[in-house]
Amino acid sequence: MDELNSPDDFALVVVDPQAGLGFAVQSIDRQQLLNNLVATVETAQTFNVPTIVSTSATKVYSGPPFPAIRELLPDVPVYDRHSMNLWEDDAARQAVIATGKRKLLFAGMLTEACVSFPVLCTLAAGYKVFVVADACGGVTVDSHRYALDRMSAKGAEMTSWMQVLLEFQRDWTRKATYDRARGLIERFGGGYGMGLKYARDMLARP
Repeated sequence: MDELNSPDDFALVVVDPQAGLGFAVQSIDRQQLLNNLVATVETAQTFNVPTIVSTSATKVYSGPPFPAIRELLPDVPVYDRHSMNLWEDDAARQAVIATGKRKLLFAGMLTEACVSFPVLCTLAAGYKVFVVADACGGVTVDSHRYALDRMSAKGAEMTSWMQVLLEFQRDWTRKATYDRARGLIERFGGGYGMGLKYARDMLARP
């Protein structure tokens, strides 16, 4: 049995990618978090993974989605909620169900509430759930970790945006996604991306 994941089985749920909540994040550098969120969304686009975006308290506290996220998903509906738990919001829950996918990736803010609550609920509903931990932000380092631990104890698997991308790509001879996947690593992959870009530039030299 192949234990690696296929993008065909997944939907991505992006929870509350909003500046008002980003101000509260202390578990990760805020710009790094935004970069990781963008990388996660672009990874989903690269592999045709349907994406659900939900926000909360848009007009009273949290504000609109980050422009960098909205620009990537201009035609994707944004489900604004009153509840912290998107699984308790009829429109957001039905949007997830309508994808027909039984494996879910979650990313967003805040880890302690608006991420962990729907993760726990979708696990209870029988979904296989993966949390893109480096694309989630918590109020403190400790509370972020405790939330990840709680989700993990209930069956969620922790991953990173880089692992998602590499697992979906798996073989660099897959030309349909090669250029965009490699480009994401070069842009957001730190030293690994720097190395890939260096190798490409060196090979291109006469």
